[in-house]
Amino acid sequence: MSLDSLHDLYVDELKDIHSAERQLLRALPRMAKAADSPELRSAFESHLKETEKQVERLDKIFAELEKKATGKKCKGMEGLIEEGKEMMEEEADPAVMDAALIAAAQRVEHYEIAAYGCVRNYAELLGYTSAARLLQQSLDEEEAADKKLTQLAEGGINEAAVAVGVGEEE
Repeated sequence: MSLDSLHDLYVDELKDIHSAERQLLRALPRMAKAADSPELRSAFESHLKETEKQVERLDKIFAELEKKATGKKCKGMEGLIEEGKEMMEEEADPAVMDAALIAAAQRVEHYEIAAYGCVRNYAELLGYTSAARLLQQSLDEEEAADKKLTQLAEGGINEAAVAVGVGEEE
């Protein structure tokens, strides 16, 4: 695809986000299964439902543009998910694994926050008011998911990971 205009870039970036969200739909159940903390598992399961809605919003935007959502693979998300998968294959205490899962999930959230922020701005500049509202809704959900992960980390998961192995290193 040739990027001859902001509209072309907008469509290209939307395809990238669509691919990223579709990849995440497959990864979140694995992350939930790997989580030891019931709260963390619940957060992943809740975000899976939000991700399904985000894909629906993107599909609606593509329908309004009369464009196909397919045709691009998000290599950034592919890499983030692969790193998370490698981490989940490591032998780890459940508390340490939960801390690692949060770190991996927050990398994903920050990637999505950046992507949604850009395309929302493009939609506004291009006059796609309805799309901008839909993209803002997804951006708000991604920011809320990131805050929830921070709360879980600071609310005991990271402290539990610190306690693992204390006294063994002396």
